[in-house]
Amino acid sequence: MKNYLSIGQSQLQEQSEVPPMDPRMRLIRTCLILVAVIAVTIMGLRLTFPLPEENFSEPTLKEDADWVGPLGATIKNALERNPGLDGVRPLGNGRAAFAARAILAREATSSIDAQYYIWQDDVTGLMLLEELRAAAERGVRVRLLVDDNGISGLDGLLAELDALPHANVRIFNPFTLRNPKLLSYAFDFGRLNRRMHNKSMTVDGVATIVGGRNIGDIYFDYGAGTHYLDVDAIAIGPIVDEVSQSFDAYWNSASAYDAELFLEPSSEKTLKTKADAARQTAVGAGYQRAIQENELADRISARDLKFEWSEVTLFVDDPSKGLGEVESGDLIVEQLIEFAKTSETSLDLVSAYFIPGERGAEVLEGLAESGVKVRILTNSLDATDVMPVHAAYMRYREDLLNSGVELLELRALRREHRERSLPEMLAGSASGLHAKVFGSDGERIFIGSYNLDPRSARLNTEMGLMIESPTITQALAEQLNRPEFSYRVELNDSGEMIWLQEEKDGTVTIHSVDPETNGLQRALTAVVRWLPVEWML
Repeated sequence: MKNYLSIGQSQLQEQSEVPPMDPRMRLIRTCLILVAVIAVTIMGLRLTFPLPEENFSEPTLKEDADWVGPLGATIKNALERNPGLDGVRPLGNGRAAFAARAILAREATSSIDAQYYIWQDDVTGLMLLEELRAAAERGVRVRLLVDDNGISGLDGLLAELDALPHANVRIFNPFTLRNPKLLSYAFDFGRLNRRMHNKSMTVDGVATIVGGRNIGDIYFDYGAGTHYLDVDAIAIGPIVDEVSQSFDAYWNSASAYDAELFLEPSSEKTLKTKADAARQTAVGAGYQRAIQENELADRISARDLKFEWSEVTLFVDDPSKGLGEVESGDLIVEQLIEFAKTSETSLDLVSAYFIPGERGAEVLEGLAESGVKVRILTNSLDATDVMPVHAAYMRYREDLLNSGVELLELRALRREHRERSLPEMLAGSASGLHAKVFGSDGERIFIGSYNLDPRSARLNTEMGLMIESPTITQALAEQLNRPEFSYRVELNDSGEMIWLQEEKDGTVTIHSVDPETNGLQRALTAVVRWLPVEWML
């Protein structure tokens, strides 16, 4: 009797037990719970840190050109001698590029409109921000549009500038969560992944500077440390009004917000004090001398500005690209592709970040195969500051070389590159090329912010000047003819890639791997090369 009872209890216990869950079902359930938690968290953050309902209090437009002030009177005199043409001066030297901005700001009498992707909290950043403050204090209307991705550490100083009666600061595609700022990507990646990469500064409606330089010490290549090689152009004439109209479009766009909506009001006035301290440094003193020694101010006073006179066209993306709302056919990339396709004898491309994509590679290879001399200068692996971009570019090197395209890779400017930490390898050298300059047939040249990569093509807004000038275009070609600043990439008789390093004395060193790199750097690049991230580089 006891045995029967035991058996019955055992059967009842077995029937009441829940069978164990299949491991695959357990994993699926865990993943679903995790996805739900992430979704709820993202929605919570979006609700907690929303964009303001209104972007700005009211739209504003450019001031009429001021032909009465010293700058306007001088430029008017030059334009009358060259009716219908634009005057252009390239700014290849970093100190001259800094001085030109400072001098124009000091000469301003009515307006300054500036838009930049990066404005750094360093010596030149503080000095030029102080020039804007001083201009606003004397009654010049200052409008500053900055991309929120590039103003780290400047919230307080920008708020101080914005508080002045004659100054207004707006932020493009702002981060609604200010600290930690980058956490905003977790709940608003689609919008924040699109940035305003434009760089321009227009003074009194009569002169403008457009090009590849952001505002910061590394962009004006002076003093100790590492630097970028970059190019701007200062322009006068009808093109200035086109740049001003473009600025208005961005200033009043759906992606631009009044800074006061995000920045805490400044209780202390520290900008002038910090700028004065920056001027007292050794580097700051050097930039002060650059201003004093620059001939621009003297020529303005003498009403004797020297320019290359030609026809200039503005290439610029519609600001709605910042929200992903522009038709692909209206992008600046389409204009540049047509520019390249019309090349008959030569095409020189200088691009700090170069990822041609399948379509771009097809165009370049087709030109080379048809007899056009195509040369491309980009950063070497050792010189780049964005290693994943170089990794993506590596996929295209062999096919480009096989088609006849000439590849040049800039040597790193620093010398302390042999011993580097893992973070430094991933981050890059920050000591190489930053210019974006394209020349065609020795006749036309583009100077602007556009990199030949998918980010410039589809994500960031860009701008630049197309200049009809044999003088400026041929000067670019002559620079590329100098072998001592770059490696020439070729395929040897066995089809293997080699790097030729030629010195001024004619000696040539042949490298069988990316020069001045180690095995870990090359291994990291090889791994990144195969990741599906090219679309966002």
